[in-house]
Amino acid sequence: MELLDNLGIDGRLLLAQLINFVILLAVLYKFAYGPVLKILEERTKKIENGLKDAEESHKKLAEISEKEAAVLVEARKNAQQIIKKSEEAAVKNAEEIIVLAKDQSIKMLEQAKKQIEQEKEKILAEVKTEVAELIMVATGKIIDEKLDSEKDRDLINRSIK
Repeated sequence: MELLDNLGIDGRLLLAQLINFVILLAVLYKFAYGPVLKILEERTKKIENGLKDAEESHKKLAEISEKEAAVLVEARKNAQQIIKKSEEAAVKNAEEIIVLAKDQSIKMLEQAKKQIEQEKEKILAEVKTEVAELIMVATGKIIDEKLDSEKDRDLINRSIK
């Protein structure tokens, strides 16, 4: 104690300041640090969920593209089979039947093309609808997080990283 007095330090005052500092640290930890960590964890979870949703939408888009390609391949196979059958029938029949078979094969090709086009339009409409829904969900999640400019900057910085 005498050494502290020689240095001009009051021991009781130092002890009181130390106790006040510990109390201040406890209050800050309980009311500031804890809630801030909780908010940061919640934001992290929201961002992770958004990334998962985006990944799922990419997977669904890839699946739809694969289905579209499979439908087109099947339609082409069907068109080729129809053409092959009509050609075989044309060879077996007389000139008159050949003319009729050619007309029929042309009609079938046009019909197959129309069918392919209809299938393609149907799939594209489904893709557009699903993409629009996914965009609406993702936008809703982003808008939920968009509260003020500081949080916007924080969100943008984390997105860039």
